[in-house]
Amino acid sequence: MTKNRPARSGGAFATFGLSKNVLRAVVEAGFVEPRPIQAKTIPEAMRGRDVLGLAQTGTGKTAAFALPILERLLAGKGGGPRALILAPTRELAMQTHAEIEVLAKYTNVRSMTVFGGVSAAAQVRGLKKRPDIVVACPGRLLDLMGSGDAWMGGVEVLVLDEGDHMLDMGFLPDIKRILAQLPKERQNMLFSATMPREIRGLADRLLRNPHVVELDHSKPADTIDHALYPVEHKDKTALLQHLLRGEDFSSAIVFLRTKHRARRLAQELDKAGHRAVALQGNMSQGQRQRAMQGFRDGRYDVLVATDIAARGIDVADVSHVINFDMPNVADAYTHRIGRTGRSEKSGKACTFVTSDDFAMVKEIEKKIQMSIPRVKLRDVPAGNGTDFSRGRRGGGQYGSGGGGGGSYRPGKKSGGGGSYRPAKNGGGGPRKRASWGSSSSSNGGGAGGSGGKSGSGGGGGGSSSSQRAAGRSFGSGLSFGKRATRGRGRRG
Repeated sequence: MTKNRPARSGGAFATFGLSKNVLRAVVEAGFVEPRPIQAKTIPEAMRGRDVLGLAQTGTGKTAAFALPILERLLAGKGGGPRALILAPTRELAMQTHAEIEVLAKYTNVRSMTVFGGVSAAAQVRGLKKRPDIVVACPGRLLDLMGSGDAWMGGVEVLVLDEGDHMLDMGFLPDIKRILAQLPKERQNMLFSATMPREIRGLADRLLRNPHVVELDHSKPADTIDHALYPVEHKDKTALLQHLLRGEDFSSAIVFLRTKHRARRLAQELDKAGHRAVALQGNMSQGQRQRAMQGFRDGRYDVLVATDIAARGIDVADVSHVINFDMPNVADAYTHRIGRTGRSEKSGKACTFVTSDDFAMVKEIEKKIQMSIPRVKLRDVPAGNGTDFSRGRRGGGQYGSGGGGGGSYRPGKKSGGGGSYRPAKNGGGGPRKRASWGSSSSSNGGGAGGSGGKSGSGGGGGGSSSSQRAAGRSFGSGLSFGKRATRGRGRRG
């Protein structure tokens, strides 16, 4: 039996009425003040209400449902499992389980994980011991329920963690089959970073008179600096290596669309002297765990990952998230960059943008309700045959004509810079191309091109003192045409 040692004050967490042993673990874990999602959901969840909690990644959603679950389990008895937490990825399931173990450290509450990619034998043995909490991925859990090895008839609390991603990944049929085998009288909680309209409909059917908390869930955390880097496909690796050599770099997660490209890029970075490792779907569970643990321990400082890993990465002090490839959907941008700027620490989100990505940039900026600053690449030194510093009138081949960094507004006549496509005379660019320039060209140098209706002539990228003063370093000597914004950018 665990000894009930007196807990320290516990700060504001003590006001939730947590039991001594739970509060003691909370204090020992370093929790001081509840995060907004915790402060607004824990009291209602402890009263037994269904909860819909929408907040950015890295804001403490796990503790928001784990603490009420622990208190409920400690208050009564029953045959386990009494709480079921469904997660979309193995990494997220393991991290949720690890955090529950920390918070349940001084109690007798037992938790276990159930997911694929490993032998089911150990999981079957664990389930026979009737753990209090099961953290599971839907596929393996459904298999074990079908074989009679996982009995969920005693579940009192159901949590869908990162519910939108779970449904986006095609788990909806599995989830419905699992729900059909759970007791109808139970508490339901759904926590997620985003909630698309179609997912909200399912939440409305699942949750009964829920307590709803929405904390700017479509906007990234204010602790993140954002930047777009217009670059050609062939120059992405050179630009990436430049960023990794920056003085402000400590560790990075680099996102690509496909597992094959992620593996190749990790190998290329490793050959170039970077401590890089890939995390992608073709790896065994043991390989994935070793890669993640190596990144956490600092043996690797670059993790090259696909989107499937985005929801399962919770590593402290990641300085950069680099979108080597633009995400396929706007919501994925929020989830990717949520790997940095966590726990109110600062971080940087760098996105490489080609001429094919304009439409997605517009969607992302609409989704996060801010304009992302554009970076001029003329200051990036040459590397791997790429000379980012070469320039022509209008700010160079990759730069915009005038004081870049304005919002993405195709069709505006006031854009200071030219289009992303290389323009012989700086300034404008083709009519059907969107301008990357700023909204003002009064401090620019020489005249830019006319650019037609959709990209204005703007300033020619001159060197007036006011234009230089407007620039701001974003690591590695790269400068914005406008001052970079942290978190909330200029409204688009």
